[in-house]
Amino acid sequence: MIGYPYTMKKEKPFEEILEQLEGVVRDLESNELPLDEALKRFEEGVALSRKGSARLEDAERRIEEILSDGTTKPLDTD
Repeated sequence: MIGYPYTMKKEKPFEEILEQLEGVVRDLESNELPLDEALKRFEEGVALSRKGSARLEDAERRIEEILSDGTTKPLDTD
């Protein structure tokens, strides 16, 4: 069943990850969240930051591959 859209893991675009992370930062900087909610948002922010960093690292590796040997390989978004 490989190839069916509903069975394939869909990754968020980097820009969406960044937008969500910016929302978390705004919420935390507002100082209006109760402690438990602030901790939850902080955890979400850390997870988003890690996803974004991983996506950037993947893009950097791909760029290095392109520049080093002139070939391209599909970007692995898993």
